[in-house]
Amino acid sequence: MSAPDGGRGAAGGRFEPDPSLRFSGQEIQDLLIAWLALGVAFAIFFAGGGQRAIALVTGSPSTFAVALVVSLLTAGVGFLLHELGHKVMAVRYGNIAAFRAEYNMLFLAIMSAFLGFIFAAPGAVHHRGRLTDRQHGLIALAGPAVNLVLAVVFVPLWIGGVALGIDLLELLGGRGLAVNLFLAAFNMIPIGALDGKTIVGWSKAVWAAVFLPSIAVTVYVVFVLGVGF
Repeated sequence: MSAPDGGRGAAGGRFEPDPSLRFSGQEIQDLLIAWLALGVAFAIFFAGGGQRAIALVTGSPSTFAVALVVSLLTAGVGFLLHELGHKVMAVRYGNIAAFRAEYNMLFLAIMSAFLGFIFAAPGAVHHRGRLTDRQHGLIALAGPAVNLVLAVVFVPLWIGGVALGIDLLELLGGRGLAVNLFLAAFNMIPIGALDGKTIVGWSKAVWAAVFLPSIAVTVYVVFVLGVGF
């Protein structure tokens, strides 16, 4: 997610003095913590919830370690690059931008995973500067667009894993494909603080051209083919 902001941003609650693609120590810390927390949350979720995850950790810690690495490289990277997509585009339009993790929401993501479902809102890129509606829309679109590109990147890994009979490669590729498709489609929903609402405010045609194919492909890949689960 991206959010216009009147003054929040870099360390100490203030933005860096110029709109450059730099990262403060606080921002790097927030990105790393969000990445790790989401990796843990999705590893627990894909294990089947808290009890099964605990049983996996105690009974086969190496198996859970592999599951954690897969989650970090798929869901974790998907969320991370989604937010960085917002930042890069905001800076391109002369905004001062910084990612800020929402620690309460990260805790909620882990707790929800223990209960067998997942609710993940790790934070947002806050940006400040003058923008047209089109620029606001393109900044919002950058996040889901990154996830769609990542989904394509994971396709050959999944196909290669299936063709070669390499279970780990198939899992990595399939989960990366499924998670990134889901992230793109979900964030395009035009409600609340999701990117779709900003994009609709700029161009309903662009929103429909991205959202409708995204949701259709996501439903087919995840729920019909069962890829990634």
